[in-house]
Amino acid sequence: MIDLIRKFKIVFSHIKQFKKYAIITPILMIGEAGAECAIPFIMSLLVSTIEEGKGTVDMGTIWMYAGILIGLTIFSIICGVLGGIFAAKASTGLARNLRHALYAKVQDFSFANIDHFSASSLVTRMTTDINNAVMAFSMVIRIVVRAPLMIIFSAVMAFISGGAIAWIFIGIMPIVMFGLILLMIKAMPIFRRVFKRYDALNQSVKENVEGIRVVKSFVREDYEKEKFAKASNSIAGEFIKAEKILAFSNPIMNTSIHLSNILVLAIGSYFILENVPVGGIGNISVATLSACITYGVQILAGLMMVSMIIVMMAMSIESMNRIGQVLEEKSTIVNCENPVYEMKNGDVEFKNVNFRYSEEAENNAVSNINIKIKSGQFVGIIGSTGSGKTSLVNLICRLYDVSEGEVLVGDTNVKEYDLETLRNNVAVVLQKNVLFSGTIKDNLRWGDENATDEEMIHACKIAQAHEFIEKFPQGYDTYIEQGGTNVSGGQKQRLCIARALLKKPKVLILDDSTSAVDTKTDAIIRKNLKEIVPDTTKIVIAQRISSIETADQIIVMDNGQINAIGTHDSLLKNNEIYREVYYSQNRKGGEQ
Repeated sequence: MIDLIRKFKIVFSHIKQFKKYAIITPILMIGEAGAECAIPFIMSLLVSTIEEGKGTVDMGTIWMYAGILIGLTIFSIICGVLGGIFAAKASTGLARNLRHALYAKVQDFSFANIDHFSASSLVTRMTTDINNAVMAFSMVIRIVVRAPLMIIFSAVMAFISGGAIAWIFIGIMPIVMFGLILLMIKAMPIFRRVFKRYDALNQSVKENVEGIRVVKSFVREDYEKEKFAKASNSIAGEFIKAEKILAFSNPIMNTSIHLSNILVLAIGSYFILENVPVGGIGNISVATLSACITYGVQILAGLMMVSMIIVMMAMSIESMNRIGQVLEEKSTIVNCENPVYEMKNGDVEFKNVNFRYSEEAENNAVSNINIKIKSGQFVGIIGSTGSGKTSLVNLICRLYDVSEGEVLVGDTNVKEYDLETLRNNVAVVLQKNVLFSGTIKDNLRWGDENATDEEMIHACKIAQAHEFIEKFPQGYDTYIEQGGTNVSGGQKQRLCIARALLKKPKVLILDDSTSAVDTKTDAIIRKNLKEIVPDTTKIVIAQRISSIETADQIIVMDNGQINAIGTHDSLLKNNEIYREVYYSQNRKGGEQ
């Protein structure tokens, strides 16, 4: 419970500049509740004055009461309208700030943090969960203030009007509240399950949209529709279960209202007809009994509002908890206290490095890694799928941190660098190349936002991208669709390499980044990298031996460990794994 309260504080602390609206709204609700509670009392006084006067009451008195009633009504309406406007400003402002905060938090997350939550879950938290939390907040600053005040004010006025009869309403309240709280307790576990299934549903949608070409090429549309329908129906089923439980709130409230009215009418009528004094106020009249019943309805209406809050809170508590988890999460990779802002050279060294993706993982992704790479060298890394190649290079730019040992770049531990400095000097073209919606120039300027046209052309020539760009009607102003769907895989890879080169890095890592490029173009790119950027350390992960056979040294990975290090010729003579891969790729018919 304490943990949940802490997360609530974290979520609501993001109201910030909209705090004034959140403060003004409850004040307006106090005014609205006070005016609404005063109206029945003034009406009962008017009716009593007319009854007691028996035709002798002058119109001035009646107009006075009428003026008071009209004034209270107008005041109540103004408070209600302004309260709604300010509540909307506060809640939408909170939603905006939370989305900004969550998005900024995710941008600072390491890969380990993102792995912990999953991309689909983060999307759910920034959309569905925020909507639920904001709806609850809007109700809190309006109804949570208004409902208790309505109950308190109405209970006080009920005792003033009906004396001891008002205890009927007070006696029913705990029973109603117990029933509503019991419903919420039963519904909460269901909502927890629902949001986890929302994550799974979003993951399914994400996979389907990203892989739509594969879905269509394998004619799996019906299968995907059925899979989505199952996930969607599962969520609907859970919501139905929760709503069935929460649906009992209305019958409980209606039964309470009707039961209390029957009891008050029966007992009040007896006191009036038998002329029996009521404890606390003496004899009562029809007008005061009517006012007492009105206040009783308002008390139970206030409880009805509370039940609405309970229903909404049952849905939103888990959402706020999930939002708080993200906001509370600390990135596993941060700057040290006095970071280094300059990298001397492109030397790379691994010293006794072990790495696992999480503390709970049983096995290391890479183990016992010791490597020395001199600045400007071309180093190839080869190995079977799952041998730890990508895990190894991810440690150089601190996409993950080592579990044991240390990684040095430019003779400095990567943990001592300013993150921006490190990643600007260690450019990575990842296995999954990503282009963003925008022009080719927009995408290239991710490498250097101030790059000139000449610099972009130079980088594209090195990456063998300039020729195909020039063939587009708009050239470098050609619009790239989201994900780069309007360019081929090889074109996408070459644009990503050019983008990385614009950073002018001291270390360039190509993680199987020429797999979609033909061997001739691949050879030209390697030749350009060696001749045009000789001082840049080039680390290339490849499946094709032809991509790395001219490397200064080749690292053979196997089962997360270094199996051998050497040149192409030495490995071909002395390493069985390398020799097997080479001959499998150079059988009759040539390399495929």
